[in-house]
Amino acid sequence: MTLSGSYASGPSDKPLLGSTIGKFFDYAAGQYADLEAVVSIHQQIRFTYSQLAERVNTLAKAFISAGLQKGDRIGIWSPNNVQWLITQYATAKAGLILVTINPAYRSHELAYVLRQSGCKGLVLQNNFKSSNYEQMLCELCPELKNDSAGKLKSKEYECLTTVISTTESSIRGIYSWADFNHLSKASSDQDLDSRLSSQDMDDPINIQYTSGTTGFPKGATLSHHNILNNGYFVAETMNFDENDRLVVPVPLYHCFGMVMANLGCLTHGACAIYPSEAFEPEAVLNAVQLEKATALYGVPTMFIAELALPNFSEYELKTLRTGIMAGAPCPVDTMTQVNEKMNMTEVEIAYGMTETSPVSFQTRVDSPFEKRVSTVGSVHPHVEVKIINPDTNKLCEVGEMGELCTRGYSVMLGYWENPKATSQAIDDFGWMHTGDTAVMDEDGYVNIVGRIKDMVVRGGENIYPREIEEYLMGHAEIEDVQVTGVPDEKFGEEIIAWVKLKDNSDLSEKDIKDFCKGKIAHYKVPRYIRFSNEFPMTVTGKIQKYKMREMSIEELKLQEQETA
Repeated sequence: MTLSGSYASGPSDKPLLGSTIGKFFDYAAGQYADLEAVVSIHQQIRFTYSQLAERVNTLAKAFISAGLQKGDRIGIWSPNNVQWLITQYATAKAGLILVTINPAYRSHELAYVLRQSGCKGLVLQNNFKSSNYEQMLCELCPELKNDSAGKLKSKEYECLTTVISTTESSIRGIYSWADFNHLSKASSDQDLDSRLSSQDMDDPINIQYTSGTTGFPKGATLSHHNILNNGYFVAETMNFDENDRLVVPVPLYHCFGMVMANLGCLTHGACAIYPSEAFEPEAVLNAVQLEKATALYGVPTMFIAELALPNFSEYELKTLRTGIMAGAPCPVDTMTQVNEKMNMTEVEIAYGMTETSPVSFQTRVDSPFEKRVSTVGSVHPHVEVKIINPDTNKLCEVGEMGELCTRGYSVMLGYWENPKATSQAIDDFGWMHTGDTAVMDEDGYVNIVGRIKDMVVRGGENIYPREIEEYLMGHAEIEDVQVTGVPDEKFGEEIIAWVKLKDNSDLSEKDIKDFCKGKIAHYKVPRYIRFSNEFPMTVTGKIQKYKMREMSIEELKLQEQETA
């Protein structure tokens, strides 16, 4: 019940965890010692919690032996693998701030992150898909070919001294995984305990670079308290326990993977299963079947791809119970199919952003069906949310659209060494301004309408792309659709729909427009239709609408309209 407009706070009978990640890891490793902690199918590796702890402690002691101090930044540039997980917990135990680097980054973006964060160390996979990580790093730091491992002296990256391969390396200045871990023999258990006890739950432990649509990414700086608790309450809301086995096709470099999956499993003694280095729909279903998974994570585009597999019905998915669909608005039809065809009767929607650790809203198992398929749920435990008029900052009434803001334990410490951007995002009262437009109903459930910046203004009419997307997804021959605005001399903006058709469909542009006419307002009918088999997106599966806009403008030979 809300008495004062669009505001809600999350009640909980479970207290926040007042621990660092390293201390909690030790507790979990003892509590669940003989249970499986992680399975990496593509690497054919599986570790129990005690086996994982042994490797985490070895790497943590190696970091200490290498001279890395509490608060030093260590980057990780790699797709999903067991070494990623070991690095996550080893850096936490050693008090090092883990800088998670997008596997899709190229040398220009890597250079920015290394400089801006002041990374002293970097863990990297030698190569991935078309990216040769070692080659790109050597272009930035040619000294790696001559300097000894651990003694890099780069003219351009003065902080960077230590580079570690997740496997082996033929480059003189890069440690192989085994050689670096061997350094652990120079540190004792007491050295590691001392480093662990020097940490506080509010210390920064992770920097995640948000993929901005303009300018350079900003490094959201998160504490032990931020992400340990968010991972715990995400899994707690899903009724996780030590019997759960979670398939993780989302990238670990992002909060969805490293917080909601890895930390969610750790805090409940569950098992994380990595089906492949990066998302492959068939590998996901194979992992569910092989490992008798009870839970599956993904963004909507991942679930859509899994459901569209020609041999989907051949996979045995009856062990699935729950999971999370997040990262982008979920089409109602997709949610229904996941519920019915994938046996995920308790699947939940979650919403958040990197800057809030990430989850602020989540549906519950006992949420009414309509709420579970049409909203992002209700406020998370121990979190406050409100919806305000972005022009006046005044609280909106229930049912009134405005900007979503959130406050509480989950709000980041700030953007790394960027106080100006931090003050623009977090106001004087501690509220994080998300930039998302939302509506709260009388029961406290919230619907995300879209990004304030994604809103299309056509002839003075405010148009929210998701509404049109939902309508077009109702067509039997459309597999997926994304809507954005493009400049128009007469109306300021017009609408373009990027449409992905189902196999064997010969749907035409006219067919789609006819499907809209008389069913949605005339100004919402897309002026342009672009058929496409794929959409530009981040590695986490988030659609990059600004890239869609740029590509559409170029293809249609349009010009941006000047605004006052």
